[in-house]
Order: sequence, then structure tokens, then C-alpha cells
Amino acid sequence: MVDATFFLFLCLGIFAIGDILAVATKARLSSVFVALMLFLVGFLTGVLPLDIIEKARLNQLASWASVFIVYHMGTTINLSELIHEWKTVVMSCLAMLVAVVSIFLVVPLIGKEAAIVSIPIVNGGIIATQIMVEQATKQGLALAAALGAIVYAIQKFVGTPPASFFGLKEAELILADYRKKKSEGVGEVSASVKEQTHEKKKTVYDILNLDKYYTHFTCLGVTGFFGWLSFWLQAKTTVNYSIWALLLGTVTSQLHIVPSKILDKGRAAGLLNMAVFAGIIPALGKINVEDLSTLAVQTVIVFAAVLIGTFFFLYFLPTWKFIGSRNLAVGIAMGQLLGFPATYLIANEIVTAVAQDEGEREAILKRIMPAYVVAGLASVTTVSIVIAGFFVKLL
Repeated sequence: MVDATFFLFLCLGIFAIGDILAVATKARLSSVFVALMLFLVGFLTGVLPLDIIEKARLNQLASWASVFIVYHMGTTINLSELIHEWKTVVMSCLAMLVAVVSIFLVVPLIGKEAAIVSIPIVNGGIIATQIMVEQATKQGLALAAALGAIVYAIQKFVGTPPASFFGLKEAELILADYRKKKSEGVGEVSASVKEQTHEKKKTVYDILNLDKYYTHFTCLGVTGFFGWLSFWLQAKTTVNYSIWALLLGTVTSQLHIVPSKILDKGRAAGLLNMAVFAGIIPALGKINVEDLSTLAVQTVIVFAAVLIGTFFFLYFLPTWKFIGSRNLAVGIAMGQLLGFPATYLIANEIVTAVAQDEGEREAILKRIMPAYVVAGLASVTTVSIVIAGFFVKLL
């Protein structure tokens, strides 16, 4: 047990270094990227044992943590917000389809397995990554599994510059229009937006005062039940457990019989997120120095294909007209690489960079913030998990 605790400390220490450097550099360095690179270097140099995750006893925790996190993600989905921003959701789905087609077009260059593993990861986040990397590892596709981990590690680096650049261009157009109307006194935007207050409709959750019953253990117990039910439904229907867990989380949350963000309320989200992250680490231990050049080329090709496809289909072709802006179309497309809350942070950075007063801030936020946030949520918490549930069967 002393050894297990020591290796657990090493793993958690590496994760912590990633977070510390991310905070110190104001997210210019991704915590995920730092952690994965430290593990990779440790494996290649022999400093870290290849089975460190198993030695730390994290492999068993990782094996069931993903279904808990997917169910939790389902409880975070705000259907009314998605419906209100339906055009953003459609554009986000179109952007994900463009990424799928773009990566399939480079199959002759990277291989079928690499493409199948990469697609759901480019489309989404950690859960899609865990599903694809785990299955690729089981199938003995070591290079494809490692590629999946690396793609996940650097996709935020790839998505951030375009999201920020085109968001700034859109903000400048919004400001030009806002200032013109303000100087002419036409459609002047009030510096302070009046919020209409509506009486909150009571739900079953409120009427039965269920909140007091949802203790930490109750939250875990309920999540555990729906996790088991998801696997049971997978066995009965062959539909991947992740799709069932996401659906069950969304339905039970919308019916107000479980709290929103159930694992946050159960104070377990952090630990289980760490476990899911740990689940993709073993894939890095199966590569050697000779594989690095192949992985580097494959990674460059994957992201080049996604970016070229995005600009061609959503910027140069008239598909951008659906959302009403070339700049916003590209920004929404980058949501699949970034996910929430990264899209929220970038939208705030854009506003801070260009707005000079509260009125200008409100004008920009009204246009950019909902689009960026919903794009990040729709891709990472919903569509990518469904896509991963489908693509995992193709390996």
C-alpha cells in the first residue's frame, strides 16, 4: 500500500504541475498538455514506470468514472438555452460534420484507425477521448490510442487563436455598428440592461424539498444507479453506455428529480474527472521514440485538415449566412476544439480587449457570448459523446 500511495502521489503531482503552470501562464500553457507531455517524457526516459496508473490503483477507478462523468454532464445541459440558441447548435453540428469529412479525406495519409480515433476527440472533450483511447488500446492499436491522447492534449492550442482572432473581428464590427447608431441616436443601446424578473415556477424538486436529501452520498448513489442502468441498457440495445448516460442525465435533470451538476453537489466531480484523465495516460506508455515522428506528422495532418475544411466550408462558402457572420461561424466551429469553459473565457477576453464602456460590453456580449458558450457546451457535452458512441464500434 505504501508503493501504491507513492505512485498515486506522483500521478497527482504531475496533474498539479500542469494546473500550476496553466495558472501561472494565464492558460497560455494547457494543464492537460503539460501533464501528458510530462508523462510521455517520463515513459520514454524510463523515469516513470509504464504501468504507473495501475500501480497507483487508478485504472479501476478510471474504468467506472467515465459513466459517472457522462451522467453528470447530462445534468448540466440546459435545454431551454440550447433551444433559444438553436442556430448556434445547428452551426456547431455542421462544423463537427465538416471536421468528420475533413479527417476522412486524409485517411490515405494517416490511416483509417487514426482517423476513427481522432474524429470524436476533435469533436469533443475528455469523455470522447477516454472512450476512443480505451477502445483503441483494447484493440491493440497503440499508435492510434497515443494519437488520440496527443490530439486531446493540444487541440486547445489549435482552436484558441482562430476563436480569438475571428471573435475580435466580429467584436470590432459590432462596435462599429453600435457606435454609429449611438452617434445617430438610432436604436441606442442602454448602458444598463434592465433585467425582467419573473416569478420562478416551482418544480417537483422544490415542492418536495428534495435538495436536503441530496447529500454527498445520495448524489453518488443516484449517479451510480444511472451508471449501472446505462451499462444494462447498452447490453440490451448495443447502444453505447455513454449515449444512455447522457440521455438519462438530461432527462432526469429536466424533470427536476435530480439536481443540476449532480457531482458538483456531491463534491466528487474533481476526483472523478482526474480518474477519467488518468484513464488515457496508459496509451502514452505504449509508444517509443521511433513512433514520435509518425505521431507528429499525423497530428499536424489531422489539425490541418480540420482548419482547412472549416475555412473552406464555413468561411468561403455561403454556409456562414445561416448564422449571419463569417467570423462567428469560424468562432463557433472552434468550440469543438475548445469546449466549455474555454469558450466562455475567450469570449470574456474578447470583450475586455475592445469594449471601452459598459454599453459596448453589453452589445458585444449579447452577440458573442451565447454563441461561444453554447457551441462549447453542445459539442463537448452532447454531440461528441454521441459521435464517440458510434465511432467506437468502427474500431
